[in-house]
Amino acid sequence: MVDKERLNALEVALDNEMREREFYLKKAEKTKNPLGKLMFQQIAEEELEHYERLKQLHEQWKKGAKWPDTVPLEVNGTRVKNMLIRVTKMAEEVSEQNANDLKAIRTAIAFEAKGAKYYAELSEKVSDPKEKAFFKLLAQIENEHYLTLKDTEEYLTDPGSWYRKIEHHGLDGA
Repeated sequence: MVDKERLNALEVALDNEMREREFYLKKAEKTKNPLGKLMFQQIAEEELEHYERLKQLHEQWKKGAKWPDTVPLEVNGTRVKNMLIRVTKMAEEVSEQNANDLKAIRTAIAFEAKGAKYYAELSEKVSDPKEKAFFKLLAQIENEHYLTLKDTEEYLTDPGSWYRKIEHHGLDGA
């Protein structure tokens, strides 16, 4: 990947991360569902961290066009995947899902799928091992967001099946 392509790719990623963060914050504000509120807030925080790391990379690459020494290879892992299980413990407080919450989750699923694909493609285009590992990590975290949102969609649309899957109950009586 040439330097101009790298900078353009980072600018697209920066824009996407900020748009996703704004989307999640708006949805967290609007939803009455405690699960949705917590999940949207957590993903918004994680998207901000991604934005900050990408911004550091962008600034460094504008100066020197190489992997900067000051940008760590790691970002905090997602804490969203365990949130759904924790929230179900307060099931009596979880309000009925409404069409807007479900629509927001489905929109977020599309965001996260697109982000995971984008970062995976970036990791394939670069040759520096640190750069490759960083973009793979971002792709993995976006994919975890995707999977959590799919789980949430299932919980909201078919809680019985979701509980059976989470509790690992078999239908054979074992």
